[in-house]
Amino acid sequence: MAGGTMNYMVLIKFLYLADREALIRWGSPITGDRYFSMYYGPVLSRTHDLITEMPSPAEDGFWFSHIQRTGNDIMLTNNPGDEQLSEADDALLVEIFEKYSQYRFDPFGFVDYLHGILPEWKPVERGERSTLEYHDILVAGGKSIEEMKQIESELKSLGWVQTFLKA
Repeated sequence: MAGGTMNYMVLIKFLYLADREALIRWGSPITGDRYFSMYYGPVLSRTHDLITEMPSPAEDGFWFSHIQRTGNDIMLTNNPGDEQLSEADDALLVEIFEKYSQYRFDPFGFVDYLHGILPEWKPVERGERSTLEYHDILVAGGKSIEEMKQIESELKSLGWVQTFLKA
């Protein structure tokens, strides 16, 4: 909803959790972003970078025209629509927000909590990042070897198709 604000670290965690859950449930993440372990937990790489390194107003892009960061808060300034999301994606985002809403105003409490429940996250030094693979999340999600092979194969094929279409 345009006009609402949220701590950027909490938002990054919500988005990671939604992407993670989509990968575990359906074998496909919502965003297609890359994952990293960072000092304060796992993140969606490109999303993290867009939020923490907001583009300048001179960069006339989608991100800048819809999202504004002030201090530690992020705000949706215009409704970007949700045509790219399925009903299941929308429902999962709402589910994650509701499940973890008690942490909306406690980013460091959220970090501590997630460090204890996300086995795929590995501690790294401040300022560093370490790659998290789909495999790491699928193992943490209790997928069998056969399920992991199938999901990883499908995601690899999808990545190839996306690369081909961008060329």
